[in-house]
Amino acid sequence: MMEPETRESLIARLPDHADTTAWLEFVQLYEPLIYGIGRRHGLQPTDATDLVQEVLLAVAQSIERFKPDQQRGRFRSWLFGVARNHSLNKLRSLRGQPQPAGGSEAFKQLDQVAAPTSLEQEFTTAFRRRAFRWAARRVRQSVQPTTWEAFSRTAVDCQSAGDVAEDLGVEIGSVYLARSRVMSRLKRLVQEVSGDGFEAIEGELR
Repeated sequence: MMEPETRESLIARLPDHADTTAWLEFVQLYEPLIYGIGRRHGLQPTDATDLVQEVLLAVAQSIERFKPDQQRGRFRSWLFGVARNHSLNKLRSLRGQPQPAGGSEAFKQLDQVAAPTSLEQEFTTAFRRRAFRWAARRVRQSVQPTTWEAFSRTAVDCQSAGDVAEDLGVEIGSVYLARSRVMSRLKRLVQEVSGDGFEAIEGELR
């Protein structure tokens, strides 16, 4: 089943380079994942950090030309391809440079890296988990502590609404309402930032 696209999404805001909020959120979401691709390919930490900057610059320079309905795959697939190509190119460029101790292992990775489809799936799984944590942090900051606790204890810890209501000193209906409100906000934020349905995110978390 094709994953849904969002119209009013974080990605749609990126062509506006003055939208610092969108770019900050984009970096928070994707920087660790790009770094992880470099490390997975065998780059040293410093080189993986450089890779992140190269990929972010490449995205900034080409995001206006990104057309998901005209290019293969979705944005994540496109970004993964950019990151992977930059990572492998960086490995190749290091061939002629002095190697740090143990650095030869990085070059062996060129012929031993995971298959693109396997690595891309890892990238997607890691992103979905990060998107959920990002959304959860945003929602938690926007609701009352008792509202979040009611949601967390019933939806995450699977405690009964009755027990949670008794512990919090509220009506059971308030617990159900809190859970519904938080879940609704989580779904909206996850959809906005990732383009994935919430069910896809839940599937990666089980």
